[in-house]
Amino acid sequence: MEKVLDLIKQAKFITAFTGAGISVESGIPCFRGKGGLWEKYDPKYIEIDFFNSHPKESWAEIKKIFYSMTAQSKPNKAHEVLSKMERVGLLKGIVTQNIDNLHQEAGSKIVYEFHGTLSYLTCLVCGKRYKVSEVNLKEDLPSCPACKGLLKPDFVFYGEGIPPAVYQDSVTLAQQSDLMIVIGTSGEVMPACALPHLVKQNGGKIIEVNTLPSAYTHTITDFFCYN
Repeated sequence: MEKVLDLIKQAKFITAFTGAGISVESGIPCFRGKGGLWEKYDPKYIEIDFFNSHPKESWAEIKKIFYSMTAQSKPNKAHEVLSKMERVGLLKGIVTQNIDNLHQEAGSKIVYEFHGTLSYLTCLVCGKRYKVSEVNLKEDLPSCPACKGLLKPDFVFYGEGIPPAVYQDSVTLAQQSDLMIVIGTSGEVMPACALPHLVKQNGGKIIEVNTLPSAYTHTITDFFCYN
């Protein structure tokens, strides 16, 4: 740990890359692996083609899988530590694969949501965007207050691409990093998993915090912290 702390003190541009594991202590299960959400639910409900052709079925499952589950979740110590690191000038930004908004709730300001967010919805007809609080999620098919078109949660469904702006911002952040703290990710979901590799290719260091070894642990990780 002394070496890890020295590395943090010496680094000039520290960033964080987080996955589902960071939110487990907030009561949100991981998607994959033992006890993961996809053991209980069928991921087809968040495939974009299925959503477009069966929106009512998809919305029923989306509410159960995401909105009901995250309604009571709060940031945990890990989210709070990253927020504090940003406040004191140690952390330059976070790229997260999570859609739960917990980094922002903890106070982090520079957060690139690689896979989007549950906090907003967009109308598929007129394109207007709404906060979840502005929409009636009790409807079988949540609809646009303006045009009554179908609303879709603003996270990336299977079959959709990463939004170009957040992709480029995330790449730029990784390329600037001389130290990236990787927390709670398997390192297997493309293209997000490529970001720590960019840091390594540019001569940066990787500190990994995880419960089990990941795809990074024996390849690019410099220090592996586990509990």
